[in-house]
Amino acid sequence: MADSTRMQELAEAGVSAWIDSLSREMLHSGALARLIADDSIVGVTSNPTIFQKALAEGDLYDEQLREVAAETDDPAEIFFALGMTDIREACDLMLPVWEGSDGVDGWVSLEVDPTLAYERERTFDQAIRFNREVGRQNLYVKIPATQPGLGAIEDCIARGVPINVTLIFSLERYAAVAEAYLRGLERLVASGGDPGKVLSVASFFVSRVDSEADRRLEAVGRTDLQGKLAVANARLAYRHYLDVVGDDRWAYLASKGARPQRCLWASTSTKNPSYRDVIYVEELIGPNTVNTMPLETVRAFEDHGEVKGRSLTEGLGEASRLLADLAAAGVDYADVVDTLEAEGVQKFSDSFAELLDGIRARVGALASA
Repeated sequence: MADSTRMQELAEAGVSAWIDSLSREMLHSGALARLIADDSIVGVTSNPTIFQKALAEGDLYDEQLREVAAETDDPAEIFFALGMTDIREACDLMLPVWEGSDGVDGWVSLEVDPTLAYERERTFDQAIRFNREVGRQNLYVKIPATQPGLGAIEDCIARGVPINVTLIFSLERYAAVAEAYLRGLERLVASGGDPGKVLSVASFFVSRVDSEADRRLEAVGRTDLQGKLAVANARLAYRHYLDVVGDDRWAYLASKGARPQRCLWASTSTKNPSYRDVIYVEELIGPNTVNTMPLETVRAFEDHGEVKGRSLTEGLGEASRLLADLAAAGVDYADVVDTLEAEGVQKFSDSFAELLDGIRARVGALASA
């Protein structure tokens, strides 16, 4: 068994470690099972980019590709069939974790078509479909936190569908996400539903914030402020989370059985090689949080990561001052986060288009063979 002491320490500090990749190879080789057993991994997320890579490698999907392609030539529908098969298997593998944690962990996430990011009704309809067709109680449907996405998120929670809210970059948008969750729960309770089974996480993206802010700080000659915004942004978001779960409105929902929408730190691999490779794990430790890591970050943290207490609640005054310092330096925080959201949606949409092209090409190659 691998030495997972540091990952266990992270779990004991209240951080649920999830892996940010899924493939049929991970499932069939036992790699995901080993991550659960040896590395304290208690959740899985996926997105079109991840599936695109999985489909491009090896031939594990070929048999099912032939079967599904015989029924439909729509590459999106072919992808959904392949993806849902992997997701169901991962959900089954994670079920003991889900049951053992009373539904807090053990979740597997499947993202809606990213080209629907600005369409509330179609996003809602697809989320309901995924929830029904996957048919697993530990499935999170991922919905981007665009302005139209907020309505779809609220509607899904009101219908009892667990949601992983993705692509959150700004504090203002995170507050709106938390509000959508509260409103959805209030509607669910009002209709007689059980809020205790409808959990959610809010996926706040981290490293990309530094990448974008650092580029702008370089341009204005303020390198002294580089490498600080991502952590400050996340810490201020966590402070808002604590405010939400500390007020009377939440107390009422909690009395009905509702569970908090945990902050999930996403995009936690370090992009800048001059920064510590586990900075976005070590600096974001606090109770009732999730950190979604790529495999290399899990391995790095196991090797030399440090659990330094509740780092999320440290330096909040400094974090607030940083936003003022950025403004004084001519770096517009609102434009940074708006740019990142637009780019995030576009990147996922581009990956989805590449994924569909890859499916067409693979189906064609199998047919000619």
